[in-house]
Amino acid sequence: MSSTSPSPDRLAGWDVPRSADGVRHLLRHARARGLDPAALLVGTGLHLDDLGPGGVREVTAAQELRVVRALRHRVPDDGAVVGASYDVGSFGALGFALMTSRTVLDVADVTQRFFDLSYAFVVLRVELVDDEVVAFLDGSSLPRDVRAFLVARDATAVRTVLDSLVPGGVGAHLEVGPDRAVLRFAATELDRPLAGGDARRRELAEAVCRDLAADRRSATGLPQEVRVLITQRLADGAPMPVVAAALGRTDRTLRRQLAAGGTSYRALLEEVRRSLGADLLRAGLPVAEVAARLGYAEPAALVHAHRRWTGRPPGAARRGPAPGVHPADGDASPHRRGGLPQRP
Repeated sequence: MSSTSPSPDRLAGWDVPRSADGVRHLLRHARARGLDPAALLVGTGLHLDDLGPGGVREVTAAQELRVVRALRHRVPDDGAVVGASYDVGSFGALGFALMTSRTVLDVADVTQRFFDLSYAFVVLRVELVDDEVVAFLDGSSLPRDVRAFLVARDATAVRTVLDSLVPGGVGAHLEVGPDRAVLRFAATELDRPLAGGDARRRELAEAVCRDLAADRRSATGLPQEVRVLITQRLADGAPMPVVAAALGRTDRTLRRQLAAGGTSYRALLEEVRRSLGADLLRAGLPVAEVAARLGYAEPAALVHAHRRWTGRPPGAARRGPAPGVHPADGDASPHRRGGLPQRP
């Protein structure tokens, strides 16, 4: 028994900040089923406007799971139906890497290495067993009440996207259980070429996937959850008690836990504001609008903060970096993902 592709380092589990596009897809399915998408957001701290154009980029795993629970409660047998509604274009950089792969083997390789860039909750392992490629999709670590729904959704999505890449499909056989699923197809299919194979474009897509994956895999722990929730509530000032309540904590408990991790709520709020402010100013937004989006009561507060962060006024951000300052300064930390909406 040998792996069809290099085994990646231990990937981050499902309980990490996730692309908000996963929730958007669930809401689209709810609309298609005649359901009220706003009802699925009750208790998440999110609103439909947050998930519209220009909305949040990330959500916490707890927020997405609450949406999954609400959808499952209304349409309990729709896991596979949701999975079948995905296509390769749904997955941003990962989808582009799949489309530009040269063979099915390349598809299996890039899928295993960057599976955490999809919207899946299950854990994927791909192996070559005798004359078959076998993909194991394990959901045993997921909350029991949504486990079967998510296993069916994620496994069906994998088969749907795989078959869409090759004319006539690969003849994959899928067995779905309540805790895990197994997908099999003949190893001879690995050599089949893809019509969109392009080595140069595939290399570019993989480079993007590597950067995104490194960023996401570092996004673990309480501080990153706090950053995501601050970003979602920034226009209202992101009050600490509101964020703490969203995490099921008191503000005193949250303060103590952040201190134990070597940071503070104030420091995280500053990080998010600095990073998002840099993105918005580079995008050419007026200072007054940027100040409002960052939760400042007036533009003068942003001017003061920007001078503290960079030594320059906000207007200088549109004219490029100061001498000796790299353009990416302030953008490298994981909280940057809370910035402008952008598909993974």
